[in-house]
Amino acid sequence: MKTPEKTPEKVAAVAQPLPVQAEIASEPAFRKANKPLSRQGASLGFSINSFLNTEEKQTIEETVTVKTENLPQNHFTDTDLQMEWNLMLKQLQKKDGFIFNAVKTFKLVKKEESKIKVLYPSESAKIEFDKISGEFFNHFRRKVHNHAIEIEYERDVENLKIEVMTKRKIFEKFIEKNPLLKDLDDLMKFDLT
Repeated sequence: MKTPEKTPEKVAAVAQPLPVQAEIASEPAFRKANKPLSRQGASLGFSINSFLNTEEKQTIEETVTVKTENLPQNHFTDTDLQMEWNLMLKQLQKKDGFIFNAVKTFKLVKKEESKIKVLYPSESAKIEFDKISGEFFNHFRRKVHNHAIEIEYERDVENLKIEVMTKRKIFEKFIEKNPLLKDLDDLMKFDLT
């Protein structure tokens, strides 16, 4: 028996995969994705670059004039103002403690017939007061039937700052009212620490 010789077709079959491998080798080792693989970063609202590159913008104040000649302008007292302010503070304490703590030291005083003077301790506290002032003053105008009320703001740091009162400070205030207490303190050596 003779062994059959290898036919050229089989040799050609072996040579055929080479062009396929040549095509694979000619392609780049990586492929570019159609979409980014990671998520794009979302803007958080504050950027240091934008803060540094912003120009100072001029704020234009618009004055709104409301004709109050046809609206009621009834008389109100300082007591009415204080009662409404204390009521507002009680409601605010239950509703929003942060704003309450910022505005509890504000003093509202009736200056003239239709002027209210608001004394505030700091600019940051005034910003919190501005959040509730429109609601409060609109309510107050309707309650007293006086729509010609004007509001005047004044910063008053000295009278409105909150001071921690120690026993010594309280005693010193009593000494201002009654100087004989000083002699009593010298004689008895009170422990006011």
